[in-house]
Amino acid sequence: MASGPEHEKSTRWWAAPFALTIGLIFDVQSGLISGIAFLVGGLWLSPDLDTNSIALRRWGILKGLWWPYRKMIKHRSILSHSPFIGTVLRVGYLLAALSLLLFLIQSSGFADTLKTKYLLDKLITQNPKFFGAILLGLEASTWLHLAKDGDPLPKKWHK
Repeated sequence: MASGPEHEKSTRWWAAPFALTIGLIFDVQSGLISGIAFLVGGLWLSPDLDTNSIALRRWGILKGLWWPYRKMIKHRSILSHSPFIGTVLRVGYLLAALSLLLFLIQSSGFADTLKTKYLLDKLITQNPKFFGAILLGLEASTWLHLAKDGDPLPKKWHK
């Protein structure tokens, strides 16, 4: 199992080759977006957010946002350290927290000024290719993390 600094180093090292590969397969913009999402996934949305990790500390004063997640999710469980499920859960959790924040902003009367009500929907429907590139980068960073830990599926899940 890799240490936090090893995960950080490998995420930074693999981001450029990953972005270049996606850029060659699809296009330059998709490559750049996927590469940035790969970095965000590995450095801020790591499977280790359920521990007192470097990724958690990187959130600074917003790390409290992850307190309920840390209480609900056991480290290296199928919910944190699995392909697809872990990424979907972390991104879904973050989107739920942002939705709550947007609800509070709208309730305070700033919604008309900020035009936040349909932001995510517009981003997805108007730019599905780039949304896909983001998801690809986030998921690829999870796979790198799991591979560095030794196996994308921990031994206890093998039957």
